[in-house]
Amino acid sequence: MDLRYPIGQFDQQTIINRDQIEQWIKDIEQAPIQLREAVQGLTDSQLDESYRPGGWTIRQVVHHVPDSHMNAYIRFKLALTEDHPTIRPYYEDRWADLPDSKHPIEASLQMLEALHNRWTKLLHALNDSDLERVFLHPESGEVKLATNIGIYAWHGKHHIAHVTSLRERMAW
Repeated sequence: MDLRYPIGQFDQQTIINRDQIEQWIKDIEQAPIQLREAVQGLTDSQLDESYRPGGWTIRQVVHHVPDSHMNAYIRFKLALTEDHPTIRPYYEDRWADLPDSKHPIEASLQMLEALHNRWTKLLHALNDSDLERVFLHPESGEVKLATNIGIYAWHGKHHIAHVTSLRERMAW
Protein backbone atom coordinates (compact mmCIF):
# COMPACT_ATOMS: atom_id res chain seq x y z
CA MET A 1 0.00 0.00 0.00
CA ASP A 2 1.18 3.53 -0.79
CA LEU A 3 1.19 5.18 2.64
CA ARG A 4 0.87 8.60 1.06
CA TYR A 5 -2.36 7.63 -0.75
CA PRO A 6 -3.97 4.85 1.28
CA ILE A 7 -7.24 5.12 -0.70
CA GLY A 8 -5.56 5.96 -4.00
CA GLN A 9 -5.56 9.30 -5.73
CA PHE A 10 -8.73 11.19 -6.69
CA ASP A 11 -10.36 9.68 -9.77
CA GLN A 12 -11.54 12.64 -11.82
CA GLN A 13 -14.58 11.40 -13.69
CA THR A 14 -15.53 12.98 -16.97
CA ILE A 15 -19.27 12.59 -16.43
CA ILE A 16 -20.65 13.56 -13.05
CA ASN A 17 -24.34 12.96 -12.40
CA ARG A 18 -26.58 14.20 -9.62
CA ASP A 19 -26.46 10.85 -7.78
CA GLN A 20 -22.67 11.08 -7.66
CA ILE A 21 -22.87 14.67 -6.38
CA GLU A 22 -25.30 13.62 -3.62
CA GLN A 23 -23.02 10.76 -2.56
CA TRP A 24 -20.04 13.11 -2.40
CA ILE A 25 -22.03 15.57 -0.29
CA LYS A 26 -22.93 12.73 2.09
CA ASP A 27 -19.23 11.87 2.28
CA ILE A 28 -18.44 15.49 3.17
CA GLU A 29 -21.23 15.45 5.79
CA GLN A 30 -19.77 12.31 7.38
CA ALA A 31 -16.12 13.39 7.36
CA PRO A 32 -16.17 15.24 10.72
CA ILE A 33 -17.80 12.26 12.44
CA GLN A 34 -15.39 9.81 10.83
CA LEU A 35 -12.33 11.91 11.66
CA ARG A 36 -13.43 12.22 15.29
CA GLU A 37 -13.95 8.43 15.43
CA ALA A 38 -10.55 7.83 13.81
CA VAL A 39 -8.69 9.78 16.51
CA GLN A 40 -10.88 8.65 19.42
CA GLY A 41 -8.76 7.51 22.35
CA LEU A 42 -5.37 8.42 20.86
CA THR A 43 -2.80 9.70 23.33
CA ASP A 44 -0.73 12.83 22.78
CA SER A 45 2.28 10.70 21.87
CA GLN A 46 0.20 8.76 19.33
CA LEU A 47 -1.13 12.03 17.87
CA ASP A 48 2.48 13.11 17.42
CA GLU A 49 3.37 10.04 15.34
CA SER A 50 3.80 10.50 11.60
CA TYR A 51 1.40 8.51 9.46
CA ARG A 52 4.34 7.70 7.15
CA PRO A 53 8.09 8.35 7.17
CA GLY A 54 8.62 12.02 6.38
CA GLY A 55 4.89 12.71 6.60
CA TRP A 56 2.81 14.85 8.91
CA THR A 57 1.88 13.77 12.37
CA ILE A 58 -1.69 12.70 13.04
CA ARG A 59 -2.09 15.98 14.97
CA GLN A 60 -0.99 17.98 11.91
CA VAL A 61 -3.36 15.98 9.70
CA VAL A 62 -6.29 16.74 12.01
CA HIS A 63 -5.48 20.46 11.98
CA HIS A 64 -4.90 20.42 8.21
CA VAL A 65 -8.35 19.11 7.31
CA PRO A 66 -10.32 22.16 8.53
CA ASP A 67 -7.59 24.48 7.18
CA SER A 68 -7.99 22.93 3.74
CA HIS A 69 -11.77 22.69 3.86
CA MET A 70 -12.10 26.32 4.97
CA ASN A 71 -10.15 27.30 1.88
CA ALA A 72 -12.41 25.08 -0.24
CA TYR A 73 -15.56 26.61 1.26
CA ILE A 74 -14.32 30.09 0.44
CA ARG A 75 -13.45 28.99 -3.10
CA PHE A 76 -17.00 27.72 -3.54
CA LYS A 77 -18.43 31.02 -2.36
CA LEU A 78 -16.12 32.97 -4.67
CA ALA A 79 -17.13 30.82 -7.65
CA LEU A 80 -20.82 31.27 -6.81
CA THR A 81 -20.59 35.05 -6.51
CA GLU A 82 -17.97 35.99 -9.11
CA ASP A 83 -17.30 35.03 -12.72
CA HIS A 84 -14.23 32.81 -13.07
CA PRO A 85 -12.46 34.07 -9.93
CA THR A 86 -8.79 33.29 -9.55
CA ILE A 87 -8.26 31.77 -6.13
CA ARG A 88 -5.17 32.12 -4.03
CA PRO A 89 -3.30 28.91 -3.25
CA TYR A 90 -1.62 28.48 0.12
CA TYR A 91 1.38 26.54 1.39
CA GLU A 92 -0.19 23.60 3.21
CA ASP A 93 3.17 22.42 4.50
CA ARG A 94 3.92 25.82 6.03
CA TRP A 95 0.45 26.02 7.59
CA ALA A 96 1.02 22.56 9.12
CA ASP A 97 4.19 23.87 10.82
CA LEU A 98 2.52 26.90 12.42
CA PRO A 99 2.12 26.86 16.23
CA ASP A 100 -1.65 26.26 16.12
CA SER A 101 -1.00 22.89 14.45
CA LYS A 102 0.81 21.73 17.58
CA HIS A 103 -2.11 22.34 19.96
CA PRO A 104 -4.79 19.87 21.10
CA ILE A 105 -7.04 18.73 18.28
CA GLU A 106 -10.48 19.34 19.81
CA ALA A 107 -10.82 22.89 18.47
CA SER A 108 -10.07 21.68 14.94
CA LEU A 109 -12.54 18.81 15.26
CA GLN A 110 -15.22 21.27 16.38
CA MET A 111 -14.26 23.71 13.62
CA LEU A 112 -14.60 20.94 11.03
CA GLU A 113 -18.04 19.98 12.37
CA ALA A 114 -19.31 23.57 12.22
CA LEU A 115 -17.77 24.23 8.82
CA HIS A 116 -19.20 21.07 7.27
CA ASN A 117 -22.60 21.84 8.73
CA ARG A 118 -22.70 25.12 6.82
CA TRP A 119 -20.87 23.89 3.75
CA THR A 120 -23.15 20.93 3.14
CA LYS A 121 -26.23 23.15 3.46
CA LEU A 122 -24.76 25.25 0.67
CA LEU A 123 -23.84 22.19 -1.40
CA HIS A 124 -27.35 20.70 -1.11
CA ALA A 125 -28.81 23.98 -2.40
CA LEU A 126 -26.70 24.09 -5.58
CA ASN A 127 -28.55 23.67 -8.85
CA ASP A 128 -27.12 22.26 -12.10
CA SER A 129 -26.06 25.70 -13.27
CA ASP A 130 -24.23 26.35 -9.98
CA LEU A 131 -22.39 23.05 -10.30
CA GLU A 132 -21.01 24.18 -13.68
CA ARG A 133 -19.49 27.35 -12.23
CA VAL A 134 -15.70 27.43 -12.04
CA PHE A 135 -12.77 29.05 -10.34
CA LEU A 136 -9.25 29.31 -11.65
CA HIS A 137 -6.50 27.71 -9.60
CA PRO A 138 -3.18 29.24 -10.67
CA GLU A 139 -1.40 25.87 -10.47
CA SER A 140 -4.01 23.40 -11.70
CA GLY A 141 -6.23 25.50 -13.96
CA GLU A 142 -9.99 25.77 -14.16
CA VAL A 143 -11.92 23.77 -11.57
CA LYS A 144 -15.65 23.11 -11.86
CA LEU A 145 -17.62 23.14 -8.60
CA ALA A 146 -19.11 19.71 -9.35
CA THR A 147 -15.61 18.27 -9.60
CA ASN A 148 -14.45 20.13 -6.51
CA ILE A 149 -17.19 18.49 -4.45
CA GLY A 150 -15.68 15.15 -5.44
CA ILE A 151 -12.16 16.33 -4.68
CA TYR A 152 -13.12 17.31 -1.14
CA ALA A 153 -15.17 14.19 -0.52
CA TRP A 154 -12.00 12.30 -1.47
CA HIS A 155 -9.78 14.66 0.56
CA GLY A 156 -11.61 13.93 3.81
CA LYS A 157 -11.50 10.17 3.25
CA HIS A 158 -7.84 10.42 2.22
CA HIS A 159 -6.76 12.02 5.50
CA ILE A 160 -9.05 9.89 7.65
CA ALA A 161 -7.36 6.87 6.04
CA HIS A 162 -3.96 8.28 7.06
CA VAL A 163 -5.14 8.00 10.66
CA THR A 164 -6.94 4.67 10.41
CA SER A 165 -4.21 2.97 8.41
CA LEU A 166 -1.57 4.06 10.96
CA ARG A 167 -3.78 2.81 13.80
CA GLU A 168 -4.11 -0.50 12.00
CA ARG A 169 -0.38 -0.84 11.31
CA MET A 170 0.48 0.07 14.92
CA ALA A 171 -2.36 -2.03 16.40
CA TRP A 172 -3.70 0.98 18.35
